[in-house]
Amino acid sequence: MRRSIARAWDPARWRAVFFAVWSGQAASLFGSQLVQFALVWWLTQTTGSATVLAGATLVALLPQILVAPVAGALADRWNRRWVMVFADGGIALATLGLALLFASGVAQVWHVYLALLVRSTGGAFHWPAMQSSTAMMVPERHLARIGGLNQSLYGLCSIAAPPLGAILLSALPMYGILAIDVATALFAILPLLGFEIPVLRRDPAEAAKSSVLADLRTGFRFVAAWRPLLVIIVAAAVINLFANPAVSLLPLLVTSHFGGGALQLAQLESVFGVGMVVGGVLLGVWGGFKRRMVTAMLALLLQGIGFAAVGLLPAAGLGAATVAMALIGFTNPICNGALIAAIQARVPHGMQGRVLSLLSSGAAAASPLGLLAAGPLADRFGVPIWYVIAGAVMVAVSLILSAVPGVLRFETDRGSEGAAT
Repeated sequence: MRRSIARAWDPARWRAVFFAVWSGQAASLFGSQLVQFALVWWLTQTTGSATVLAGATLVALLPQILVAPVAGALADRWNRRWVMVFADGGIALATLGLALLFASGVAQVWHVYLALLVRSTGGAFHWPAMQSSTAMMVPERHLARIGGLNQSLYGLCSIAAPPLGAILLSALPMYGILAIDVATALFAILPLLGFEIPVLRRDPAEAAKSSVLADLRTGFRFVAAWRPLLVIIVAAAVINLFANPAVSLLPLLVTSHFGGGALQLAQLESVFGVGMVVGGVLLGVWGGFKRRMVTAMLALLLQGIGFAAVGLLPAAGLGAATVAMALIGFTNPICNGALIAAIQARVPHGMQGRVLSLLSSGAAAASPLGLLAAGPLADRFGVPIWYVIAGAVMVAVSLILSAVPGVLRFETDRGSEGAAT
């Protein structure tokens, strides 16, 4: 495809522009985490229904599965800066509308569901646009470091947002908390309006002949033709199939196996969050091994060992489980950050939106399937067995991928990928 980066972008200023945009996105992410906590708590307090909470999770997950592939194709067709502006703006408008409903005292469960649906749809557009823009703004040698910073940010939000959200719920009405998210969305939008970022321009004649559906098919063919990339995406879905349900079963693991309560659950969740921050910071400073996939596979192997250890420990092993959870949290951002950086460094800029959205869509689709299987299995054989299975799968995937030709050499291999571009 004939594409070029717009002249308005100045590579010498990449740090100033990128971190201005990144800081705004970080503020918006924290606001979103506050809102997520507040809305889940409101649904819990208002209905007391597990079905309602499960429905909220499903509503938030569906766009990540169904909309993400199309969103990725559009992110490769459109100006990614404006994709992010409109995604952030749409999320802010949905939140503002919900805030007005709460302020009027007429908010209902279906209003919250609708807002969650819009917010998740906006996120499905925003993530591939931001990640593919990052690959164009940041020099390749720094991509893993930026991935580490992103993972640290997620860890910080997971630690700070719930307690701060609880404090705000006692001090502010719901519409006040929603207004905070609207304000943080403005922090995300303003830098995007004030700075130029690299733009991929398509040949007008080529763009007129293609369609979104054709671009989506091209994305699928691109992944299918590049065997190592296809293996990586399938492996990510398999890992999520087992790992995400295990994490969701943590409260039951604490109460039914370790005989603990809320304090012990908070202990395990806190060390996981702290581990994420430390691991992300380490990757941000270190950058990983020269081959990013080696970094990702080693971290995945250690993460699998941590999961299996949690499941194999006896009921009196809560202290050791705390260490294992810290290991899981520590290796998670190193694995994810290095993997995303490898894809950003290797996949052509004009294809990254589609590839990254297929990666996220596959991972999202695997989670509910795993949850359907995890519940009955955990009820019959106990929660620890699911942690053992998840850990074994992660160790096996790490070893198998390391043996697949082209995976560890993903960033330097010149295989069938060339035929798909």
